[in-house]
Amino acid sequence: MENSEFIGSVARRLRTSPEQATAITRATLTTLAERIDGGEARDLSALLPDELRAYAFAPREKAQRFGLDVFVQQVGGRAEVDEATAEAGVRAVFDTLREALPPGDYDDVVTHLPAEFWELTDSAGRYDGRRGG
Repeated sequence: MENSEFIGSVARRLRTSPEQATAITRATLTTLAERIDGGEARDLSALLPDELRAYAFAPREKAQRFGLDVFVQQVGGRAEVDEATAEAGVRAVFDTLREALPPGDYDDVVTHLPAEFWELTDSAGRYDGRRGG
């Protein structure tokens, strides 16, 4: 998927401008890269459009451990949107990732997240008790 398609998908899901969709996508990928281990973030980064790769590159090898509430707050702060928009944006980015990435690669990312993320990422049914850290 090209950058314009990815951003367009997020914008359509949010019913917002490409500019706001870009800010939310970048904020979500940056926060996700902090929340998963460095190797997994690098794997994700390699699968993204060139314009988005740097945002998914982990700043450190060990993931930071924080929950969904903090994740959404960080995305909102980075994208300069309210919490409801940030949560909808995170969902839109994850839905777009699920479409853009090969299924096994998307699953690899999501399994590194705690169960509370699975409802947001629409993946709870596929993990049958597996827990991310």
